[in-house]
Amino acid sequence: MQKIGQELIQHGIKPSLIRIKVYDYLKKDKDHPDAEKIFTALRKEIPTLSLTSVYNALKVLTKNKLIREIMIEEDEIRYDGFIEQHAHFKCIKCKKIFDVNLKYKNYLKFDELKKAKILDEHIYFIGICENCLNKEIVEHDRKNKR
Repeated sequence: MQKIGQELIQHGIKPSLIRIKVYDYLKKDKDHPDAEKIFTALRKEIPTLSLTSVYNALKVLTKNKLIREIMIEEDEIRYDGFIEQHAHFKCIKCKKIFDVNLKYKNYLKFDELKKAKILDEHIYFIGICENCLNKEIVEHDRKNKR
């Protein structure tokens, strides 16, 4: 926890217990949780925690670029503690969000942006993940055997 507190201080953030816990949770959780999931998980450790406190911590961490908001769909904000450049894939079946490596990013060229200064980028893919596709195939095969 001391390391997390030091990281917050280095980014100009006062390291309160809630900020430390929220940031630590996001660094460890790779499921891209929403605020409610974070609140539910941390409430076990901090019984006096409020959802408002979680939202306030998320706002401070996002503003200081320690975490990223993921907004693939308008009605849902998720959070990511992995801030290195990467894309996301959201499965329309299981609703999970997966990290996608952008190993070919340096080869992407956008003529319309060559004179622009890009401050942030978000690349999202929406589809059906491999696990859900396999479930559909099994279900289809089972139905066809009847």
